Amino acid sequence: MKKVSTEPSNDFFAGLGAPARRALENAGINSPARLSKKTKKEILQLHGMGPSSIPKLERKLNAAGLNFK
Repeated sequence: MKKVSTEPSNDFFAGLGAPARRALENAGINSPARLSKKTKKEILQLHGMGPSSIPKLERKLNAAGLNFK
């Protein structure tokens, strides 16, 4: 039986909890550029995304020179 990895698939997901990671992956958001096309409200509506993830995501966006929509 193959073990499924629970580690982030790339640096974009590093520091996020598994539910938040899955929420972003399921929404097709896998880069700061794609995240920047969404509002905070849209992100918080994703199943598994909590308010504590927003500051982490903002830091990732800022590091890429981007912001939420």
